[in-house]
Amino acid sequence: MSPLSRRQFLSRGAGAGVAALFAPSLLAACGSSSGSLNLNTVNLDTVNLIQRFPKDVLTPGRVRLPISLAANDGVLTVGSGVKIPEILRFIVTDIDGNAIFDDDFPVQSHVTDVPQPYWPLVVNIKDTGMYFISLSGHDAAGAAFQVVSPNEVLMPTVGTVLPAFDTPTVSDPRGVNPACTRTPSPCPLHDINLRDALALGKPVVYLVGTPAFCQTGTCTPALDALLSAHSDLRGKATFIHAEVYTNKTATTYAPAIDNYKMTFEPALFITNAQGVLVERLDAIFDKSEVREALGRNGIS
Repeated sequence: MSPLSRRQFLSRGAGAGVAALFAPSLLAACGSSSGSLNLNTVNLDTVNLIQRFPKDVLTPGRVRLPISLAANDGVLTVGSGVKIPEILRFIVTDIDGNAIFDDDFPVQSHVTDVPQPYWPLVVNIKDTGMYFISLSGHDAAGAAFQVVSPNEVLMPTVGTVLPAFDTPTVSDPRGVNPACTRTPSPCPLHDINLRDALALGKPVVYLVGTPAFCQTGTCTPALDALLSAHSDLRGKATFIHAEVYTNKTATTYAPAIDNYKMTFEPALFITNAQGVLVERLDAIFDKSEVREALGRNGIS
């Protein structure tokens, strides 16, 4: 594994700052890679790693760390005029630059269903603390992240029973209007509330996100990914969507946010038949990641 270069080490604070700017947050309101030979390859020595995961909710165990890339003129997209790397290789160290793993991690790009390409790095981290992500073999400024104890996280964490409450449905919107902001028509995932779903004795797949008001542009792709899975797997689990705001003014949070003390969107909660949260996808994910997560947890 390549050690951190001097620039990576000295720039980690700057990398974390840029990452924080683009990290998904409710306070900020929340095609395939081009292989054209006419496009220049992005210079991986000069990019910044952008955290696409929220702060303060990562706990020991399987840690998912989706990363985007930014150049001087902003986050890279498929329209940025550069060839998006198909695979990036990441290294993870402690905050002092000491290797946590023997090898680097090759990660495939995700570009087809989201506004900006991202690379979902997944690592298993046993201990709480500050860590650092960088690109293997490149001098780019990296990004810091923190793993905290589950008892420090206010929202539901993997391994705990997903708290039951009454989410808005078509028959009883419970003060949320509209119950679904998907256009041109609402999604069909508002027929049963979460409390009743968790009592059915089957897995629950529960999405919190607002297609109409998510400024990061990731909520509509997340809902589309869920709808795609629902069309094929509806008999294997109960699928539910809940909005973030109570109305179109987007000023008052809905029960979905208040009950789980959420500070970002979207989030996908997957439970087993006993209602225990077995996986949570945060902030940015596409159809392939949703299908993989469901399959990994016996919903296929």
